[in-house]
Amino acid sequence: MIAIVDYGVGNIFSLYSSFRHIGADAKLTSDPEVIRQADKIILPGVGAFGDAAAKLAESGLDQVVLEEVHKGKPLMGICLGMQLLFEKGYEYGEHDGLGLIRGKVVDMTPVVPEGYKVPHIGWNALHFPKDREKSPIFRYIEEGDHVYFVHTFYGADCDESVIATTEYGPELTAAVQWNNVYGLQFHPEKSGEVGMKILKAFCDMEG
Repeated sequence: MIAIVDYGVGNIFSLYSSFRHIGADAKLTSDPEVIRQADKIILPGVGAFGDAAAKLAESGLDQVVLEEVHKGKPLMGICLGMQLLFEKGYEYGEHDGLGLIRGKVVDMTPVVPEGYKVPHIGWNALHFPKDREKSPIFRYIEEGDHVYFVHTFYGADCDESVIATTEYGPELTAAVQWNNVYGLQFHPEKSGEVGMKILKAFCDMEG
């Protein structure tokens, strides 16, 4: 069973529906015991980093997620959920993340060329680093496959964990992995067949 952590941030029904579409046993939950019983965990999120981090902490689910990850349970953060995996976020101030991925989350505005729209919204290709083995989260997709992004902030100072980038002027972090922790900046649930294959790859991982 896959637990989709419901901590009051964003509309997560489409993500739940996508897992159901591929035949996965998924539950939307704010119950710590359900999360503990799950084989894998999804941390979703849309909105501002600080607000989401505060809600996650207020719910107490941040500690539950950390405990389960440290036991070896696979965790995947999506969009803002990915950003919360980092040590720090700099959206409307400085905020602490979960610290599962080394690095920080910063505004892309200073690094993208003039004339590029921010937020970055739309379909972009994924590029896999040439100097490391392709992550198992991408086992069913290919270099250059397109996924759907909606974001203003991105993961920085995290080269050791980057498993995919996307070109938006410079190459920006599209996905990260550190051991059993995965993060996707894009929305797999809005990325058609490619997104479904990524969700399936997560489901097929050993717990």
